[in-house]
Order: sequence, then structure tokens, then C-alpha cells
Amino acid sequence: MRDSIEQKLYYQVGKIRIAANNRDWYVATALAVRDRVVDGWHRSTDATYASGAKRVYYMSLEFLIGRLLRDNLANFGLSDVVKGALDSLGVDFDAIRQMEPDAALGNGGLGRLAACYLESMSSLAIPAIGYGIRYEHGLFRQLVKNGYQQEYPEDWLELGNPWQFERPEISYDIGFGGEVAQISDSDSETQHVWHPAERVSAIAYDIPIVGWRGRHVNALRLWSARAVDPIRLDAFNRGDHVGALSERTRVEAISRVLYPSDETPAGQELRLRQEYFFAAASLQDLLRRHLKSFKTVETLHEKAAIQLNDTHPSIAVIELMRILVDDHQVPWQQAWDITRQTFCYTNHTLLPEALETWPVPLMERLLPRHMQIIYLLNLMFLDEVKQRFPGDVDMMTSLSLVDETHGRRVRMGNVAFLGSHKVNGVSALHTDLMRKTVFHDFNAMYPDRINNKTNGITFRRWLYQSNPGLTKLVVDAVGPEILDDETLFAKLAPFADDASFQEKFAAVKQDNKAALAKLVRDRVGVRLNPHALFDVQIKRIHEYKRQLLNILETIALYNAIRAQPMRDWTPRVKIFAGKAAPSYHRAKLIIKLAHDVARVINSDPTLRDALKVVFLPNYNVSLAEVIIPAADLSEQISTAGMEASGTGNMKFALNGALTVGTLDGANVEMLERVGSDNIFIFGMTAEEVEVRRRQTIDSSDFIAKSDVLQEVLTAVETGNFSPDEPGRYRGLIEAIRYHDYFMVAADFDAYYQRQRDVAATWRRPTEWRRSAVLNTAGMGFFSSDRSIREYASDLWNVPTWPNR
Repeated sequence: MRDSIEQKLYYQVGKIRIAANNRDWYVATALAVRDRVVDGWHRSTDATYASGAKRVYYMSLEFLIGRLLRDNLANFGLSDVVKGALDSLGVDFDAIRQMEPDAALGNGGLGRLAACYLESMSSLAIPAIGYGIRYEHGLFRQLVKNGYQQEYPEDWLELGNPWQFERPEISYDIGFGGEVAQISDSDSETQHVWHPAERVSAIAYDIPIVGWRGRHVNALRLWSARAVDPIRLDAFNRGDHVGALSERTRVEAISRVLYPSDETPAGQELRLRQEYFFAAASLQDLLRRHLKSFKTVETLHEKAAIQLNDTHPSIAVIELMRILVDDHQVPWQQAWDITRQTFCYTNHTLLPEALETWPVPLMERLLPRHMQIIYLLNLMFLDEVKQRFPGDVDMMTSLSLVDETHGRRVRMGNVAFLGSHKVNGVSALHTDLMRKTVFHDFNAMYPDRINNKTNGITFRRWLYQSNPGLTKLVVDAVGPEILDDETLFAKLAPFADDASFQEKFAAVKQDNKAALAKLVRDRVGVRLNPHALFDVQIKRIHEYKRQLLNILETIALYNAIRAQPMRDWTPRVKIFAGKAAPSYHRAKLIIKLAHDVARVINSDPTLRDALKVVFLPNYNVSLAEVIIPAADLSEQISTAGMEASGTGNMKFALNGALTVGTLDGANVEMLERVGSDNIFIFGMTAEEVEVRRRQTIDSSDFIAKSDVLQEVLTAVETGNFSPDEPGRYRGLIEAIRYHDYFMVAADFDAYYQRQRDVAATWRRPTEWRRSAVLNTAGMGFFSSDRSIREYASDLWNVPTWPNR
């Protein structure tokens, strides 16, 4: 390994040892490890082709894969080998691994779930390919200036990516616009030929995804947009040097940024172009692979399973119909049967606005043939609905692929549901609510189509790599076989009452907290007491996730400490991290409030370390890997009925954090696994939230009954935390008073009281540590390996290791 690293440094990085910096050593090491990865990748690919195995194609707009060096080393069992090789070269492994940027291919839980699932597919030896977009700048790099979020481009590709393989020979033309011609043959069959007005090239880039023990390697294939003609020479020669490149710039914008703002018509069009671009390229690619092995498209559903990760890729349903009917002349009904038997759809949200819709005029202009197919599918489908539910106009209106009530829009959630043979939710509660709310009428039409697949996380990254101290403790207690069988985590439960094990468990947590305290001091200059309770909420900033509820409770605690400074308060550190969408102004205001509250609290000398507040900017996978092992308390406080599942809740509990949360998403199943004594549940249920919303969302009554909440709201509203602009948060507070859709005021008192229970339990160390151990012991069910086994058996019909 040492020789290999030196050769990569010399021949591929082009440096000699004395001239090499940490970045050079990182690239050389990554390339040396990549060679081993490629060996496994080729073996896996050869075996798949030789066996004629069915493949899974996982289509997602996000893959939050994080850093790969440590991931690949751990999964191949090369960590000690590489560290030893670098030590012999006088190179610090920890220093060079920090040179790897996080891949800017996702934003939050959706992308991280996709990354966990890809790794589990490789670990279970399922032949699979992930399909996505190679974003040059991802979402954005978050900086915070004077408490305000500022967005800057991510530059993760600026120095190259040693894990990727560019495939310039794999290029597909993707069409937009134009017109559709009708051609009738001698048998009076009418064929449709789409003549796009514009073509864009999709260029493939591959990143190998290594499974546990290196037993299988799959690929993540990402598409980059390129102009067919990179420069207009006529314009360049006329002296219009900038204009000559304008078309290239416009085309390549497709793969520049994750989730471009759709506040403008141009932004909305770019989002649609982006989604169709990646879906069309992926389908062309998988059909090429299928035809190479099996010669006919008629067997596609037997040899390919396509999983749509949320609604974003759902245009793929229509694109596959177009390819089968127009390009391969498959009869319409047969094409539709193949399509539905090939696709499955994972829904991740109950928010109607998150189930994408596109204006019909935009679809007709950008994808004219697809709009024709949608119209015909809709006509045939509504005929079926009419037969099943005669005279039920409301049912037809609800199920139609085209919404005629809000300016004529194509409902992509309906398209995904109709075009898939299985549709799954991602927690038991979410799936139940899907049947009752957003897909109530579809469930009546197809009662066997919706099923549940509770989310999971890969223990390889979120425990074995992120928390080596706890991993060693677990292995010493249960045995090394626990690394291969997540069901064995239940064997930790008896150790919860073992005083010696508790002490070791607590010592590991303390080391992790010291590491996080150092990171906080280095990044934001706030000194933390590592013996305080670390209370953490890290996730996308959104009103339904209720960071605002957490901030208001923090202010209430601050007021209480100031009012009674001589009480023996439980020291607490409130840690926040997360990004707000650039156009989500209220979420950005919540970030500002968090900083204003932190400024006041952290500068108050009377608190004497009883309370600190920290916001860590630019939240990503690597930051989570440091925060999660150090957390004592995990904040999972979304408005009940609005969080589909969550996976951060699982990662925290796996690492021995206790949860304070609502009965929402996977919290419900976590409660069942860890027991009510080991989790702090509060607040309204999903049913109670729905009843309250039907009655009123004016929370004046709740506020009038709560002296604590009144004091907090008045302090924020009158500028106690914003003396430079006293009215800064007036609108935010008025929304809580009179338009409390997210039940912040309604749940405040229950949350505040539960936090007092948390503080009291923290002061009983034996009880807290026992609950922490039981949380880790109860997380075996939430492995992504379990999730993927369920997908494989129930949806995809593919075998998994060790039965493959």
C-alpha cells in the first residue's frame, strides 16, 4: 500500500515527496485505494452480467454521500493498512482525510437516505445503479454574517474528484421543445415522432459504492449537462465573445445547482428541464444495458426494477412510455403494463405543495409529446375511475393527472402513483396518513398498492466510522458478529444495568463531547462546558420542523435562570445547524433569531455556564459525523403528522442520545423499540393537530393560559433580542398568535414541561445512562439493511446476501 501511494503521488499527482502537501497525499491515497475498489467493482459487474441477474435502478435527485475515503477503507477493511502505510511515510492520516470535501450532491434526509440505501444494496450484494445529477455547486455553501444566512456556491469539484470516472463515451441526447409529427403506416397505425427543437448532451460520471466487507461494489452514475455545440463560432468571429458562449452557459445550467429557485418562470422551467434531463438520460442508459443483455424491451419489468425516490423523477414514467411506444413500437397497453410493473414510487411527504405540479403550458412547450401521453393516460384512467365510481365527480377530480382547479397543472405525484405497481411510505404513521390524506382516493381505487417501508440508516457510517469508541465497546460486549448482523444490537439491553458498562459508555460519550466542543471553539469561537447536557437539533430549517419552538423554549429557560440564579440549574448547551432554502424567508429569519438569542445568552455573565447556544454553519455529512456521537439529547419536535420519517432520530439514538419528540414519523416506532421510559414524548398527536386545524389556528387561547409563553413572545416581539431593529420579529410572533398552523404555541407548554423532565433525569446519571444504552440496543430494526431487504423481497423481487 505504501508503494502504491508513492507511485500515485509520483505519476498521477505529479509530485515528489518533499513537494507534496496534504491535498496531494489525500489524492494519492484515494487513487491507491480506488484501485482496490475497481477490482471489486469489475468482479461484481462481471458476476451480474454472467448471471443475468435482475438489477435495481434507484433514481434520486439527491445523494448525500459525504466523504468517501474513510467509508471505502472501512468497508474494504483497509483502515489500519492505509494508516500504517501513511505513518511509515510520515503523513498524518487524519490531516489528509480532512482534505476531502463533502460531495455537494444533496441537501438533507432525502439525499442521505439515498446514500445509505445505495451502500446497503452493495452490502447485500444487490446489483444496482444509483442515478442522479452531478451538481457542480450543489445546494449552496452556507455562511452566516451578522446572524443572517448567506448563500455561496459550493466548490467541491474545484480541485477534482479522485473517486469519479468520467465516461465521455457514454453520452445521450436529451430533447426539449419542438413539435410532434403523426405518421400513418399501411395498417392505419399512427406513429408519433417527436422532433425536439433543442438537444442537450448528458455525459456520465461514475462513482463506485462499496459494500460492507467489500463483498459487492455498485455504481452511482451521475449526469452532467453539456451543450451539443460548445461555442457559436459565427458569433465569436463577429466579436461577440461572450454571446458565443451564452447557449453553452444556458444548457449547462441544468447540472450546476441543486434545487434552483422556482420563484420565477425561468427558475421553474430550469427545475423541469433538470428533472427530465436526468430521468431521460437514466432511462436511455438502463435500456441500453438491458438490450445488450436481453435483446428485447418486452422483458424489461422482469430484469429491471426502477425505484423513484420521491416525486422529482416521476417524469420517468411518461418518458418510458414514450420510448416503448414511439421508439420501440410496443403496443400501448403492453407498454403501460411493462411501465407499471417496472416502477415503484417512494413518497416522502404529506405536504401537498411538495408533490410537484407543473403548469400545462410549460409542459406542452417543453415536453410536447409527454403532454400528449399524459392526456391519453388520463383519459383512459378516468374512464376506469368512472366505471368503478359512477357519478362520483369529486373522485374523478381528485384522481385526475391534470388539476383543472388551479390553473391547469400536471400532478406529478398522481403520475408517479398511477405509473407504479407499488407505492411506499417511509414510516408506519406516514404510510397510514398517506392512505387517509394525500392518496386517500388512490388508495380507494387501488387498495393493495400502498405499503410501508420504514426508513433505515447504515450503521457502517453512523456508528462504526463516526463513533469508533462506542463501536469497540459494543463489540467487546456482544462480539464482532454484531458488525454483520444488526439484530444483535438487542443483546446490549442486559448491559444497561451493568454499572461498569454504563461508566465506559459515559466515558465514550464524554470523549465525543470534548471533540465537538473543540470543533465549536475552532469554528464559531464559543467555549462549551463538555460536562453540560448537549441538546442538539440539526436538520433543514423549516417551520414544520419547529426550530422556532426550540428557540422559544431556550428563551424561557434563560428567563427562568435569570429569575432564580441561585437554583442549581442543569447546565445545558443548545446546538443548532441546518440550511434554509434561499427563497424561504421565514426560515432564514428563524436562523437570525437563533443567532440573536445566542448573542444575548452567551454574553450574559450571570448564567455562569448554565446555558449556551450555538449555531454551526454549513451543516453537512462530515459535520453530522462529529455532532451526532456527542449529543445527549436529540430534538425531533416536528408538528405531528408532518415529518414522513426522519433518519436523524435513528442516528442519534444509535449513538446513545435520548430523544425529546412528538409522535411523528419514525418517532412512533422508536418509542415502541426503546420503551416509553427511555424517550421524552410530548405534544399533540397527528389526529389532534388535524382536529385543531379544522377548528382554528388562532392560538390566542393557548397563549393567554401560559404565563411563560406570554413572557417569551413579548420579549421577542418588542425587540429584547433585536435592539438594533425592535420590530424584526413582529411578523413571526404575530403568525404564532393568530396563524399557528405548525402548533408552536399549542405545543409549547407540553414541550417546556418535558424539557424540565429531561433536566431532572439528567441529574440522575445512572438512570440517564441506562436509557442511553437501551436506545442504542433498540436501534437494530432501523438499519438500512433491514429496509433494503424489505424493498428487495416485497417490491423488487430480487435476492439479497447471503442468499444471492
